[in-house]
Amino acid sequence: MATALIHVLLVFLHVAPPNPVSQRYGPQINAWVFPLFEQNWRLFAPDPESVNRQISARTVRTAPDGTAQVSDWFDLSGPDGAAVEHNAFPSHTTQNMLRRAWSSYLETHGGDDQPRTERASMMQKYLRNIAVDRVAAQHGGRFDSIQLRVITRPIGPPAPAGGPRRAPSVPLPADTRYLPVWTVAPHEH
Repeated sequence: MATALIHVLLVFLHVAPPNPVSQRYGPQINAWVFPLFEQNWRLFAPDPESVNRQISARTVRTAPDGTAQVSDWFDLSGPDGAAVEHNAFPSHTTQNMLRRAWSSYLETHGGDDQPRTERASMMQKYLRNIAVDRVAAQHGGRFDSIQLRVITRPIGPPAPAGGPRRAPSVPLPADTRYLPVWTVAPHEH
C-alpha cells in the first residue's frame, strides 16, 4: 500500500507543473519514473515512424586461450515486427520496448555515444539490458560483451491515392551506426 502511494505521488510530481518539491527532488523523481512509468501523449497523437530501423547485436566471448570470439549479428528488431505483423492484438511492449529504448538513447546521447547525464547512463544500460536479454533468450551461451548495430532506412513517400504501389526508382540511402562494445557481467545473462 505504501509503495502504491509513493508511486502515485512521484508520478504526480513528474507530470505536475514545476513546483518547489518537483524541482528540489527532480533527479529522484526521474529515476523512479523513467523508463518504465514515463507519461506522454503518443497514445492519443502518435508520431508515425519516418524510418525503418534494424537493430542487431553481436557478442564477444573470450576463449580459454585468451582469443576473442565474435558472433554473427543477431537481429533484435525483426522478431518484434513479425510478432506485430500477424497479431490482431499485438502487445504494446512487443511493438515499442526496443524502439523506444533506441529513441531515448538517441535523445540522451547524440552522435558520440558518451553518456553525460545520469538519465543518459540509465538509458544506455536499459538498451544494453534489452539486447542482452534477447540474445540470451534466443541463442543462449556465455558472452563477455555485446555490441549493437543500427541500420536506419528512410521510408519513401506513399504511393498516389488509388494508384499502384511502386518502388522508388533510386534506393534511399541507409545509415549504419555501430555502438561501442559494452561489457556484460556473467550474472546479467
